[in-house]
Amino acid sequence: MEISFWILIAFLLLYEPLFGYFSFQRFKEKVKIDENEREKYYIHTIVGLWIPTIFILILLLFTDLTLRDIGLTIPAIHPLILGSTVTYTGLSLALLYLLLILYYSIGYHFSEKIKNQLTNAKKQQSAKVSFSAILPVTKKEKKLWNYVSFTAGVTEEIIYRGFLLFAIAYLSPNVSIWLVILLSSLLFGLAHSYQGALGVLRTTLIGVLFSIIYIGLGSIFPLMALHFLIDYAAKLGDTQSNPT
Repeated sequence: MEISFWILIAFLLLYEPLFGYFSFQRFKEKVKIDENEREKYYIHTIVGLWIPTIFILILLLFTDLTLRDIGLTIPAIHPLILGSTVTYTGLSLALLYLLLILYYSIGYHFSEKIKNQLTNAKKQQSAKVSFSAILPVTKKEKKLWNYVSFTAGVTEEIIYRGFLLFAIAYLSPNVSIWLVILLSSLLFGLAHSYQGALGVLRTTLIGVLFSIIYIGLGSIFPLMALHFLIDYAAKLGDTQSNPT
């Protein structure tokens, strides 16, 4: 089982940070002349995320790895592992984050004011961030983005929280839980290298928060839902009128 863990960790360390980065650079050039490239990129992203996830699921069948080991279990609060203060602070932040996302996601469809706020925010984001080209524009792209969001929510939580936290702790049993959290979160951040240095830092910090939530609940199911909603909300805001 150890060899399988090292192979997957090496894959995560090399594939997304390097291949993902250069793949996105090629995409940015191609999408300037062919809008269909965005849909192709979404499909490649979905496939790329499911490959390591399926590998992990296969390990469940042929090794001692269990569903509980990777957080596929019913959530329950476990405040003793990281301490009550850290655990409940993390859960409170997650709840506030969830309420904020739901407010804007639901309000977008019923409030013109909120819709305008999100549209303006998306326009400003497009001008400031280097990865804005990835965001969906047409109705067809937004539909496909739902599948990207679902895939990221399910697979990235299995990979970077459920599996990776367990694998690092299993391979290095004497390492502090906080170092395990930091290492797994850093790999999660590096997987978003296409977003630039600030994007890596931002997603690393999100990875730390998500790891705290996971350890506090013992389950990745709530994180899958939160992760999906965060990515889903990224499509909100109309910067271009296109019926296709």
